[in-house]
Amino acid sequence: MEYWDSLATGTFLTPIGDAWSPADNVRHLTKSMRAVTQGLRVPHVVLFFAFGRASAPSRPYASVREIYRARLAQGASAGRFAPRPQAAPSSPEAARASIMARHAAAVASLCDAIGHWPESALDARRLPHPLLGRLTIREMLLFTVYHNRHHLENVQRRFASVPMSTS
Repeated sequence: MEYWDSLATGTFLTPIGDAWSPADNVRHLTKSMRAVTQGLRVPHVVLFFAFGRASAPSRPYASVREIYRARLAQGASAGRFAPRPQAAPSSPEAARASIMARHAAAVASLCDAIGHWPESALDARRLPHPLLGRLTIREMLLFTVYHNRHHLENVQRRFASVPMSTS
């Protein structure tokens, strides 16, 4: 969250060329983490009946990352997890504070939900991912770590490639 906090409010709320604004990226990450948290709060037995038991060991971080990158290269998009367009806020500082408060709450809720899972169940139960299919809980958590990093790095890369204004 330090990076997002380091951006000026106007920069945070403004799209980067034709790409999402940093605020939109944060809202997207918040929305996706809330979905993971919701899945983690479902009773284990319900997940078993809904999505089955994992038939293979959890894949490592690098494998989950590469599967996601491949899906993006094939044209996959955020779909229903894309941030909804918003009108320019009447109070940019309040809008930013609200976005970041919701994000911090989503991170805290996810951490709390993870704490209720025994280590052994992380590799036994699965959750559905809209692009990657059924992932073990561990793989979903690895994806979530990478997904947050991916969006942070995308924003940083886009800022590095946008010509700076001289006015």
